[in-house]
Amino acid sequence: MTLDETSPMPLALLAEQVLNGLQFGVMLFLMAAGLTLIFGVMGLINLAHGSLYMIGAFAAASVAGATGSFLLALVAAMTAAAVAGALVELVVIRRLYARDHLDQVLATFALILIFSEGTRWVFGSFPLYLDIPDMLSGPVTLPGGIEYPRYRLALIGIGLTVALGLGLLITRTRLGIRIRAGENDREMIAALGVDISRLYTIVFALGAALAGLAGALVGAIQSVQVGMGEPVLILAFVVIVIGGIGSIKGALVGAILVGLTDTLGGIFLPSLFRLFLDPSSAANAGASLASMAIYILMAAVLIWRPTGLFGARG
Repeated sequence: MTLDETSPMPLALLAEQVLNGLQFGVMLFLMAAGLTLIFGVMGLINLAHGSLYMIGAFAAASVAGATGSFLLALVAAMTAAAVAGALVELVVIRRLYARDHLDQVLATFALILIFSEGTRWVFGSFPLYLDIPDMLSGPVTLPGGIEYPRYRLALIGIGLTVALGLGLLITRTRLGIRIRAGENDREMIAALGVDISRLYTIVFALGAALAGLAGALVGAIQSVQVGMGEPVLILAFVVIVIGGIGSIKGALVGAILVGLTDTLGGIFLPSLFRLFLDPSSAANAGASLASMAIYILMAAVLIWRPTGLFGARG
């Protein structure tokens, strides 16, 4: 959908797309927050993070289908992803900390293949569907007469609540102090008696649980299928590069910027090009530039601040 001369309420359309971008952004944050914690604390490039997103979605769809409870489905998604993440860290990842990044990339890429084929073997190749709960179905009327899906508003609220809770966890708890210390000097906190191996497992399971929650929440508005985590993983890496590695605040700001850029670019760039191109060429040019917009944003941020918006300066 693009904005054109016949649009009766351009401001309403803009508000709707801003909300869409915000919803997309907070879901990206759930993926990127865990990824930035894992990379910031452990120095690990985890390409299998998208597979944990997929595991959460499949666990949620299975439990919701068996029980009819969306709340239980969310709990199952976080639990399944956290358990899978902890097992992966204990069995595979723990052997990679002292290895170079190429070994980490190859090993976690292999995990993507294992998880994808394992999921296909258990659930089959056909997509599963996760129904939106009745209490969150239908639209809600916002100020200005804008009708917006109730479930998408709930996603924004859940994402921002998780962001607040995660921020408090990192800044106000003993675990958060250890996580922040692990980012700065893991050898020192190990020397002070902190069980660094246990800390790594907890951080990895926490990041996995957030990814699983995102997969379950998004699974209700998209199909749940094998490989659904890989496209989101790419965007999550863009988010943490923009926001700054290891920064939860940066992950939130970067995710919202990416969500708004992607959504608003796809809507308004074709309309902009129609000012000086024919409709067909404008649609093609606008769509092409919109698909590149988030990477242009990332390049601009890195030129201005190579460590990201909230990354520590080297």
